[in-house]
Amino acid sequence: MKFDSVTDDRIVTLVDSFYARIREDAELGPVFETVVSGHWDKHLTTMYRFWSSVMLKTGTYHGSPMQAHMRIPGLEPHLFPRWLTLFEQTVSELFEPAPAGIFLERANRIAESLRLALFFRPEALTVNRAQSA
Repeated sequence: MKFDSVTDDRIVTLVDSFYARIREDAELGPVFETVVSGHWDKHLTTMYRFWSSVMLKTGTYHGSPMQAHMRIPGLEPHLFPRWLTLFEQTVSELFEPAPAGIFLERANRIAESLRLALFFRPEALTVNRAQSA
């Protein structure tokens, strides 16, 4: 039976299930292990607070996702779709379509914001436009 609403306990289930997948993933697992190895409990607790703040507006998360992601060695733009795929699989298995859709809409927005902030280079557009002229 899938969850029909979002609660803090259900967020814990989602985060634990999702990061179990991440750790097993050939592409994402090594990137996360490099950064989180030895303190997975702390990371998971942070993610519980993050998603509680995102989904339930609890205000329990006070970090800076951008600064945290800037320090990740091996983080590349092509990893964001993989992260989203695993997140979508996990959310869809655990939640009914309505709450799953809200999770996915917010996850996509967050991922796109991070990807653009970390990897978007306006000067590359200028070079590409100049080359195609």
